[in-house]
Amino acid sequence: MRKENIVEKVNLIECINTWQGEGPDSGKRMLLVRFKKCNKKCSWCDTLVKMRAEQEFEFSLQRLQEIISSENVGLMITGGEPTFGKQLEQTIAMLNYLNYPYANVETNGCKLKELMDKINTPPNNVKFIYSPKIFSDEDYEIELETLKAIYDDPRLYVKLVYDNKHNYLIHDFLEEIIKLGINNKVYLMPKGSTREELLKSAPEVFDAAEKYKVGFSSRTHLMYGFV
Repeated sequence: MRKENIVEKVNLIECINTWQGEGPDSGKRMLLVRFKKCNKKCSWCDTLVKMRAEQEFEFSLQRLQEIISSENVGLMITGGEPTFGKQLEQTIAMLNYLNYPYANVETNGCKLKELMDKINTPPNNVKFIYSPKIFSDEDYEIELETLKAIYDDPRLYVKLVYDNKHNYLIHDFLEEIIKLGINNKVYLMPKGSTREELLKSAPEVFDAAEKYKVGFSSRTHLMYGFV
């Protein structure tokens, strides 16, 4: 541990060794820790069933450190939403007081600016993977405001599920990304929960990634069937 910490335990519904399946660290070995609670109720959420069914369990930071050190894995904090409610404090504790080779925080941006301001690790240690949820004009304004407040932080990356048929607002958001000049920090992903669905939707995502000069993420965990 880096120093004395008042948060010694975290409440999770999942704690397993796996690989990162999306974004800039895709393919890297990770200790995945998953929170249960979220500030959004998205019907399309790919972890909604797990969040409803799974009971929370308590894990000590000491135990998480033992796993990270013995397995030589990075840390992936996901959910649920890592910045929602008491989970924000627990996320801060894990990032600031655990020793890990690299870490990803997967977030919908709920209190992302607050989280980023409180993390004191070296800049290259943590990537904050922001996944905006844009399905209404109100969502668009909120997510754009969040992005503009943090876009110049070198630790920020953006993941977007590209759904041209049902989400016209995503194009406006991508235009704003171009204006901010962070194209190389952005990844578009195909929509789908199975390998077949991902392969079917991937071509239009490649076309959009080329048009907006952003990256493509294949969602490897769904393609190959690991968690």
